[in-house]
Amino acid sequence: MSMESINRRLRENFTFTTFLPGQEEVIKCLLAGRSALAIFPTGGGKSLCYQLPALLLDGLTLVISPLIALMKDQVDVLRGRGIMAARLDSSIGPAEAQTIYRQLDDGSLRILYIAPERLANERFLNRLRGRRIALLAIDEAHCISEWGHNFRPEYLKIARLAEELKVDRVLALTATATPEVAADIRSAFHIPESDQTRTSFHRPNLHLEVTPCPAPERRELLLQRLRERPPEPTIAYVTLQKTAEEIAAFLDAEGVAARAYHAGMKNEDRTAVQDAFMAGDLKVVVATIAFGMGIDKADIRAIYHYNLPKTIENYMQEIGRAGRDGKDAHCEILACADDLTVLANFTYGDTPVPEDLGALVEHLLSQGEIFDVSHFELSGIFDIRPLVIATVFTYLELNGVLRATGPFYDSYKVRFNRPFEAIRAEFDPPRAAFLEDLFATARPGRVWSHLNPAESAVALNEPRGRITAAVGFLEEKGDLTVQAAGLRHGYRLEGSNPHSRQLVAHLQKTFFEREARDIVRLRKVLAYAEQKSCLTRHLLEYFGEKNLSDCNDCSRCRQGEGQRLARTAPLEPGAEEAEIARRIHAEEHPSLSHPRQLARFLCGITSPAATRAKLNRHSGFGALGDLPFRKVLGMVEKSVFGARTEF
Repeated sequence: MSMESINRRLRENFTFTTFLPGQEEVIKCLLAGRSALAIFPTGGGKSLCYQLPALLLDGLTLVISPLIALMKDQVDVLRGRGIMAARLDSSIGPAEAQTIYRQLDDGSLRILYIAPERLANERFLNRLRGRRIALLAIDEAHCISEWGHNFRPEYLKIARLAEELKVDRVLALTATATPEVAADIRSAFHIPESDQTRTSFHRPNLHLEVTPCPAPERRELLLQRLRERPPEPTIAYVTLQKTAEEIAAFLDAEGVAARAYHAGMKNEDRTAVQDAFMAGDLKVVVATIAFGMGIDKADIRAIYHYNLPKTIENYMQEIGRAGRDGKDAHCEILACADDLTVLANFTYGDTPVPEDLGALVEHLLSQGEIFDVSHFELSGIFDIRPLVIATVFTYLELNGVLRATGPFYDSYKVRFNRPFEAIRAEFDPPRAAFLEDLFATARPGRVWSHLNPAESAVALNEPRGRITAAVGFLEEKGDLTVQAAGLRHGYRLEGSNPHSRQLVAHLQKTFFEREARDIVRLRKVLAYAEQKSCLTRHLLEYFGEKNLSDCNDCSRCRQGEGQRLARTAPLEPGAEEAEIARRIHAEEHPSLSHPRQLARFLCGITSPAATRAKLNRHSGFGALGDLPFRKVLGMVEKSVFGARTEF
């Protein structure tokens, strides 16, 4: 592909006259038929690296992204430029999905965005098989690495699926890869180091500041900062949903128009806040990290971290949303050491209770050579969060204990969109007879019929795949509306049956090691906030940039040495806290029968069993939420259960 053709596409389809740093190298690599890794800072132009090749390659460009906001925004922009692009996510209705599938079939669709969870949909995978996927672009690729800050188990399976789907080339994209994470990504997708492009994370227009601030004074300081600057697009990041609501209400009452944004809001309310911010009608959003991911707004002038960020990687992503137009932007942390407690408690809350983990593993090993399970059901039975359940299965696969045979839905709700006789008449006699027999196995309802593919396969002595293929074919034609339910995951035991006790000990050790790594990452945030030297240089060195000089711009360079952050919340539980724990233990709730379960409850950390028992509404839930989880756990073990029960 000549550079003349590439530059013409750049001008005609994207209205750019030049590439940003790194873009041309990545695009040339892909057009030469090789896979690539692009490590660009937030706002560094990662999207163009797959959008432009998508117009030049023969086949579909499939983009995997966990960010629905990014999909929506980018698809809208691409369509506005006359590029056939679409997204499949939870907000897409059946009619729109059918249009997308038709475009996929006729080859008119150039770019399709999906969430990684879409790869668990067997009917979607069947649609992809046999089609030419010219390019697989993986956004947030750091999620495949356990060294990354946002490990997602489903990402580990993308490399295997890329091989199964015979993808021509892969582009892995991330804004937050340390050298260790980059090595993991390259290994997973067989990318040589020579095809990795890393651009500098330094953005001189972002002016960094860390201001130590006791917790009781923070909201007044945030208000002061907002009043000091003209009304301008601003995001204030917080850790908890309730903090977002409280601070937004406080600012609004003080005359600064602000709205909260977090994952606990209704979809339509979140969309309204996002749209108002994008349009410029709303200047200040107080948000958890659910906001901003994938938002392409060039003129954000200020990012405040009301609470400490969870990791350095998170912080770089979040401040990277400011000043994308190249103009000056203010990025300030209102730093208080009290935040470490809540952030650490989230980490501890994900570590399963050893007894529950052991029971889960015993259950899985007793299922037979081939079996299927519901991750959601297992979460409720064994009191382990669904994401952690998925991580357990991932670890078992990585250790050679299990092999995934594929996800599937165990039931469909189906509704004919025209008379069945008219549909039947369009097929030859054997296929017509098969369809008639198939839908005779469905349980009829007033509007929807219920079809269980596994039961139908047994009744008809047909492969389950033929059942799902027939349903998918009629759905694509528009003859059938289908609602899938009951996602299950199939597995096969590999090799000899391992010793369950040793396996559980290994898994528990792995989870404790992950817990320890997350706490180390959190301490690095504290080290950044308290360090004495240049903030910019500290961040760049963290991501592998060497031989740097001070920026002479950040608050450390301008004002001198940092200082230890203040703590106002207590660190040690006392007699009163022990009495609260004993009182709740005496109520004999089955879901709080282990020290770790009771400690999670007291710290306000949800769990499947406690949620099912509606204990989140209990007056004691979160009663010790200001205290560190490890301290509460130690107190519970000593004062309530009488002895330590775990290492």
